[in-house]
Amino acid sequence: MALDSRHDGGTRLTVNVPMRWGDMDAYGHINNVEVLRILEEARIHAFGPPSGTGMPGMEVDLPIFSELPEGTQALVAEHRVRYLVPLNYRNVPARIEVWISSVKGASITVAYAIFDPVTDVKCAIAETVLAFFHEGSGTVLRIAAEKKAQLAPLLGESDFR
Repeated sequence: MALDSRHDGGTRLTVNVPMRWGDMDAYGHINNVEVLRILEEARIHAFGPPSGTGMPGMEVDLPIFSELPEGTQALVAEHRVRYLVPLNYRNVPARIEVWISSVKGASITVAYAIFDPVTDVKCAIAETVLAFFHEGSGTVLRIAAEKKAQLAPLLGESDFR
């Protein structure tokens, strides 16, 4: 699956995620469950796979997850999705804007906007709250100052208002 992305110098990364034939529901729309998979693909492409996973050579815009300390896991604590209009199946990748809408002591919120690649209509907005967990100790980890600094250029407002 080919993904491409670009950073426009603002707070948002743009990632293009292919839609699969199997993502479609009976109405020709991308199924709501598959939207979460598309968001996961965008998040991993933008920030990297968790440390120790993924194939060498994967291009990452900002390696937030692939540079975590040994034994640290980035776990999904919450997903929030608002479907604005149906995302129709297309044989071209959907455009996803990805940014950080919140950095707290022990979690970050990744925000997304999904656009139809043909009409450029915004189809959905979403957020994923991630917490960092140390497997060995079983504790949630605070976000280090250097990680917060790395995230700062992508910090922007939430689309949920």
